Amino acid sequence: MEIVIKIAQLLLSLSILVIFHEFGHFAFAKLFKTRVEKFYLFFDPWFSLFKIKRGDTEYGIGWLPLGGYVKISGMIDESMDKEQMKLPPEPWEFRSKPAWQRLLIMLGGVMVNFILAAVIYIGILFTWGEDYIPVENMAYGIAVDSTGEAVGFRDGDKILTIDGVRPEKSTDIMTQIILNDVEKIVEVEREGSTVEVSINVEDVNAIIASRSRIIDTRHLFKIKAFAKNSNAEKAGLLKDDIIVKLNNKEELYYDNYLRYFKNNKNKEIGLSVLRNNDTIDYKVKLSEEGMIGVMGYAYEGIEIAHKDYGFFESFPAGISKGIKMTGDYLKQLKLIANPDTGAYKALGSFGTIGNMFSGQWNWAGFWTITAFLSIILGVMNLLPIPALDGGHVVFVLFEMITGKKPSEKFLEYAQIVGFVLLMLLMVYAIKNDVVNFLF
Repeated sequence: MEIVIKIAQLLLSLSILVIFHEFGHFAFAKLFKTRVEKFYLFFDPWFSLFKIKRGDTEYGIGWLPLGGYVKISGMIDESMDKEQMKLPPEPWEFRSKPAWQRLLIMLGGVMVNFILAAVIYIGILFTWGEDYIPVENMAYGIAVDSTGEAVGFRDGDKILTIDGVRPEKSTDIMTQIILNDVEKIVEVEREGSTVEVSINVEDVNAIIASRSRIIDTRHLFKIKAFAKNSNAEKAGLLKDDIIVKLNNKEELYYDNYLRYFKNNKNKEIGLSVLRNNDTIDYKVKLSEEGMIGVMGYAYEGIEIAHKDYGFFESFPAGISKGIKMTGDYLKQLKLIANPDTGAYKALGSFGTIGNMFSGQWNWAGFWTITAFLSIILGVMNLLPIPALDGGHVVFVLFEMITGKKPSEKFLEYAQIVGFVLLMLLMVYAIKNDVVNFLF
């Protein structure tokens, strides 16, 4: 059922983004009296699921959910309508319009993407506010995985500064470690002393390759719910029990329990829980997967801050969040473009995007991911690759600067080359998805 919910969220999110992106092109085209022949959600090779004609424009839904498009008269685009381009230009065609109008028509989609992201963030902050863990509230420090240990961090470390700057929120830690300058110094408090952890390009490469957070907020183990046929529930543990001992030794932290469980599959272990100020002992059998069949409360024992935003407060806050997320994504692209980091190996397609969504429908989470995807769509479409909006923008800017318009034959070949490059990139991303799913 979780996979169905993820697919539903992915399709809804992409549909919203495609419609708004293409509407940006459509709106500017109409503003400058340029004919739009088609406005489609999804692609429609050979046939469409739905179509209706209104004025000069055919509106429809295709069967191939890989995006969408508007077909603008007199423009060399993915439709490759060579016959139309052989005819003399008409006043209502794209190629007949002044360069500045063509530039705005091509930029319309990405402009709407960035505006849409800001509007969504404004709505999220006004409706739900913001929950976050201040770094100063990370009372038990951090929990790290094997990659985090290899880099130099230890369970219980308390993050002080990253390159001399103290992160405000727990989510800022990994962002600053990975996305900011590759070489950095992280100061941590460890057993009462200040220790420096040096991060270099090899460390960043290892972190990206691990595809894990490497660092999380350490917290207590309080039972929130039981899985079906849970061994812990059969043994007598109850919801809201706090597990405090492992084999009669005090152990408070969730991450240590999970690590021990994984390394002792099929064994019977002793667990002690705190219930109504009483400590009660149990024997629990670990499963073949090294689990006891419980789900713990997220960040138990950690004070989570909440900030509400009034209507007018939400506007600057939402816009600022949109700008920050755009900056962070540009830093991610910089990492991908740097072969030394190996970030390109994490490039994914629809499988990776789908896994961003929760297995349970959550509107706050859905809109947060949709806003970020809108930024991704805007940035990616600005890349100077023929067949993308950015490629068309480059050619129009060249014309505006030099006064020379590229020939239609050149634009035609450029469109083909750009399309091939995009297909190769898509194949590579899908290959990464398959490999990550299988291994």
